[in-house]
Amino acid sequence: MSRAFQSSLPLARHRIDRDHAARRDDALLDARWASPEARVLVLHKGAALAAAGADPENWDGFGHRPSSRVRPGVALVSPADLPGVVTDEILTDGIRLYLGLALGAAEGAPDGADDGAADDAGAVAPVTEQPVAGALPSGSPVFAVSLGDEQVEALATAAREAGEPEPVWINLRLVAADLDDSEAGAFTEALAMFNWHATHTHCPRCGAATLVEGGGWVRRCPVQDIELFPRTDAAVIVGIVDEHDRLLLGSNAMWENNRFSLLAGFVEPGESLEAAAIREIAEESGVVIDDPEYLGSQPWPFPASLMVGFLAKVSPDHPPVLRPDGDEILALRWFTRDEIADPESGVLLPGSSSIARAIIERWYGGPLPEPERA
Repeated sequence: MSRAFQSSLPLARHRIDRDHAARRDDALLDARWASPEARVLVLHKGAALAAAGADPENWDGFGHRPSSRVRPGVALVSPADLPGVVTDEILTDGIRLYLGLALGAAEGAPDGADDGAADDAGAVAPVTEQPVAGALPSGSPVFAVSLGDEQVEALATAAREAGEPEPVWINLRLVAADLDDSEAGAFTEALAMFNWHATHTHCPRCGAATLVEGGGWVRRCPVQDIELFPRTDAAVIVGIVDEHDRLLLGSNAMWENNRFSLLAGFVEPGESLEAAAIREIAEESGVVIDDPEYLGSQPWPFPASLMVGFLAKVSPDHPPVLRPDGDEILALRWFTRDEIADPESGVLLPGSSSIARAIIERWYGGPLPEPERA
């Protein structure tokens, strides 16, 4: 694995010690929640409360990212600053997820910034203002909550009564490359966990309602007396290069025909990552690859994946004949570097939050050129 490649993956960054040992100590978690240093990441329908900025307008994550006036930032608020009606419901009927202890700014980084991995990757569009929030002080307890519509309205009402702007919510897929390491790690961790909670409210054996324990990291069936733990679905994603050093991209059946990305698929039970890469590529494209080379991985909590990236060459013993499977992949195409970089091509590539973009840029030799802005 290349550390430089791994640092280019926005959702792989973090500055939180997950502090596993504290999860089972309810008294300790109560004390940390009540401490003045505690901070809370607030989710609503998968989006996070923003400290600054907003989702880029008229962009869905494919193609070049529009420029923003203000760089988006995640709000990490004190529990004491949440309306009482919100905190009361969280502590009685909701889930108070303990994310861990903040590690503070990365060594050598200035206040309010981390190690600059996203900037080094060339993925962040120009902005004219920076977020107001900096890195969390080292040792701050960090929690996450997910609010329903009534709680969000209570949050908005409190803001109006205080003469403050109403809450703005941001989408991780659209802003990941803009966030610092603390924000990106907390948002990714929280979103993945609440996606799991949403689909594991009942026991898979007997159907009984499960109880949330372990700081939000365990659900227990009171009838079977078994613990249910979060699951992550491993998926492989592969950059495929032919003998002419061209890159293979495919267009998914759910996309417009000018959208292209790398081929990917889930790992099946009893299968290694490398075997899954070889199988998935053959199934979706008819191309046979040899010796896929591991590059790195990043979580993809949409809803619960871990994307494992590879680079592979076409097998010299099996000349490539492109055969889209017609189910997931409708079109396949080899791209040269000039074709990938051509602003007139009309091809939309994955956005800066995805590992697909990082693998494409690894093959390309650096950040893809941005179009000239008016």
